[in-house]
Amino acid sequence: MFDSFDAVVLARAQFAFTMSFHIIFPAFSIGLASYLAVLEALWLWTKREVFINLFNYWLKIFAIAFGMGVVSGIVMSYQFGTNWATFSDKTGPVLGPLMAYEVLTAFFLEAGFLGVMLFGLKRVGPGLHFFATLMVAVGTLLSAFWILSANSWMQTPTGHAINAAGQFIAVDWWKVIFNPSFPYRLLHMVLAAYLTTAFVVGAVGAYHLLRNPSRPGPRVMFSMAMWMATLVAPLQILAGDMHGINTLEHQPAKVMAMEGHYQSHPDGAPLILFGLPNQMTATVEYAIQIPKLSSLILKHSPDAPLAGLDTVARENWPPVPIVFWSFRVMVGIGFLMLGLGLSSAFLRWRGRLFESRPLHVYAMAMGPSGFVAVLAGWITTEVGRQPYTVYGLLRTGDSVSPLAAPAVASSLIAFIIVYFIVFTAGVIYILRLMAEPPQHGEEGPRGDAPVRAAGITPAPAVSKQGGATAAARGQA
Repeated sequence: MFDSFDAVVLARAQFAFTMSFHIIFPAFSIGLASYLAVLEALWLWTKREVFINLFNYWLKIFAIAFGMGVVSGIVMSYQFGTNWATFSDKTGPVLGPLMAYEVLTAFFLEAGFLGVMLFGLKRVGPGLHFFATLMVAVGTLLSAFWILSANSWMQTPTGHAINAAGQFIAVDWWKVIFNPSFPYRLLHMVLAAYLTTAFVVGAVGAYHLLRNPSRPGPRVMFSMAMWMATLVAPLQILAGDMHGINTLEHQPAKVMAMEGHYQSHPDGAPLILFGLPNQMTATVEYAIQIPKLSSLILKHSPDAPLAGLDTVARENWPPVPIVFWSFRVMVGIGFLMLGLGLSSAFLRWRGRLFESRPLHVYAMAMGPSGFVAVLAGWITTEVGRQPYTVYGLLRTGDSVSPLAAPAVASSLIAFIIVYFIVFTAGVIYILRLMAEPPQHGEEGPRGDAPVRAAGITPAPAVSKQGGATAAARGQA
């Protein structure tokens, strides 16, 4: 039944499917680990119960997301030996040590302190427990460091040579690790992880504020999440711009696909907002564009020339329609995030951060936006690299194992069935945990204290008739 399918296409589809499931969990756990460290630090500093209640609330969710990320990552590693054996053989001398460094530093750090973080607060004391939480947060960042270094080397390979067996070998590890695209991609991914977590936390806080605006826990988490959106969303847009300029220098065909530039523009390239790229005719049909804006963004001059895919051999073109639209999804979500951050800042200034139902609905709708943006960014990066696994040096068609299409297809079907059963159950359980409000351990005047410690004025008292007191006028 699957004999007519291409084994390369099926192998790519299998890796894309498993990677799509995997990447959302590290993106969440990286940001959530740091958020937990901040919550515990605030608890130790202020001694306010609201922070430790929020820490315990998100700790259970972190444990489940972390476990699902580990499981999905292990499955991915097996595919390098099954579906991508040629790739593993040729790049193993470079990528193998980088993966080993990730295990020896990040994974051992996470595994060594995770148990203390999850179960050790009453056993080891607050100080050592906070140290364990910090180590888990540092471990997640170290993991991102090594994984992105390896992937960035595949995008912009440097510091290597090729031996007689056709294998890549490292001749300068500093250049391998700190390859040209790595700093930009690391910053972009870490900020994306923090934003992903912030919008999940903000959505959960908004959900509980809509149900009961007086609870201190949801007010604190919503306020912290909106601060993150306000401050980090503009930084992410700036980091994305820097990353795009770096990509133009080292992977110009990817940028051409992102921009939909089939033809060169010697006098300034337009920014195509929307359109239908046609790979066969090499045109963008029904294009809505702004003249010269692409040159202004990428080269900071409206009249700067930009080359198009007509300067690249057609067999080296990436799939333009996929890259074109995934890039626009990512950028569009980025500006929606910026809009939420600016809206929350305005309403905070007006003293209506916890009263504005439209803002809370907006925040709830944006809850999954970080995951969608991360997936869209990953698709842009990886599909835009095609037709290479190591950019410009090793083609995807030369990287696969000598497997028949039916063998790959059967394992792909098995993955789809198992993943949807297991991970759907995990996600449903996480959503049920989120649907429960955080523990509300402080009442009355003491219950207001942790909210003030976070820079938030408590909710106004409400009479039995439902009318707010004059305290509402001074709410920050």
